[in-house]
This record gives sequence, C-alpha cells and structure tokens, in this order.
Amino acid sequence: MFKHVFLTGPPGVGKTTVVQKACEALMSSGVGVEGFYTEEVREGSRRVGFDVVTVTGERGQLSRIRDLAGSSHGRREHTVGQYVVDLPSFENVALPLFRDVGSADGGSRKVFVIDEIGKMELFSQPFIRAVRHTLDSSSCTVLGTMPIPKGKPLGLVEEVRSRRDVKIFTVSKENRNTILQDILSTVQTCLQPSTF
Repeated sequence: MFKHVFLTGPPGVGKTTVVQKACEALMSSGVGVEGFYTEEVREGSRRVGFDVVTVTGERGQLSRIRDLAGSSHGRREHTVGQYVVDLPSFENVALPLFRDVGSADGGSRKVFVIDEIGKMELFSQPFIRAVRHTLDSSSCTVLGTMPIPKGKPLGLVEEVRSRRDVKIFTVSKENRNTILQDILSTVQTCLQPSTF
C-alpha cells in the first residue's frame, strides 16, 4: 500500500511542472495542499539560480551563481556546480512548513509537496530530519521529486527510493504530458483512509 508519491527524471524534464499541475488539480477537487517547489530564476535567457517557493506563494532564495551570490560573511559555503546555496534562506522558508504539516483542520489528510530532495536541499540537516519525520508520520501524503541516480548516491534519496510505501514515477520528455492522470489517481488512493 503506497502512502507517498515521488517523481524522478533528468534535470529540466519538467518534474516541477507536473507537480504544480497535480497540485492545481488536487486543490480544485478540495484536497488540502501544502509544501514547496523549487523554481529556476532567470535573467533574460540565462539561468542565475533557484528559489524555493511555497504553495501559498512565499519565496526565498535557494541558490545563485557565484558572481550574484554575494559574500557568505565567513559562513561555510555550500556549492553545487556553479551555484552557491543560501542555506539560511532555504531553511527559513522550507522548515516552518514541516512544523505545521498535519496540524490543521481536524485530521483530514493533506498532500505535502517536497520539490525537491536534491543536492542543494540536502546540505540542510534539519531538512533531512524533517523529511524523514514527515514520511514516517501518518498525517499527510508526500508528493515529492528527486533526481535520478547519477554519480555519488545521495543518502536520503536512496532511502526514499527504497521505501516500500513510496510509489515512484519517472518523468520523461515522452510521458510528461500524459503522466499526470496516473499520478493523480495514485495520490488520491494514498489519501484514502488506511484499511489497517
């Protein structure tokens, strides 16, 4: 019995777009949705970084390319490729969402979006703990994204991938416009009260 749904696939294939479409459909059918997306930030045609954006529209910086990142004021710098990760900004936006999940409206199950469990986000130990706690709690169904395995395995990604209560969909250029219905019906099934 699946409790959570994760999308994986190569960078730029459209995982976030599929998650956003799924959330719109779920919200319009009356399902409570919380959590966050990662959106790329562009200046003209150039990608300059990523922001973390909550379902309700609050926004914080996740990363910027080095020449726009500013000084880290003596803090240890976390980098992924050309991007400098702004850990305090990410944690300020993302972590409070985990604290509130499942606390409201009398126990009706919610969908909690985690887009994504990626290299940048995994610099945050409190984020890793919060993800584990949320996956283990029964108060919500997680709709998340994670990268495809490449290079050195990411501990939490492999942990999620091997969970028996997680259904994984691989998004590709070929299926990204047709996969939505399958994802939605799986999420709806996950939201049904457990028969245990």
